Amino acid sequence: MKIEVKCNVENCKYWAEGDECVADSIFVIGQTGREAANVEETACKTFEKRE
Repeated sequence: MKIEVKCNVENCKYWAEGDECVADSIFVIGQTGREAANVEETACKTFEKRE
């Protein structure tokens, strides 16, 4: 099942036009552990800086 993942970090290796994430998989972590109360407490670990 393919899902649409949006990302606006243009200097990420997986960013594509239209703010699409083209990574094969996405890894999101909680900043303060395994639970998050809001979006600010999460981070995308899939990010790789575009060369």
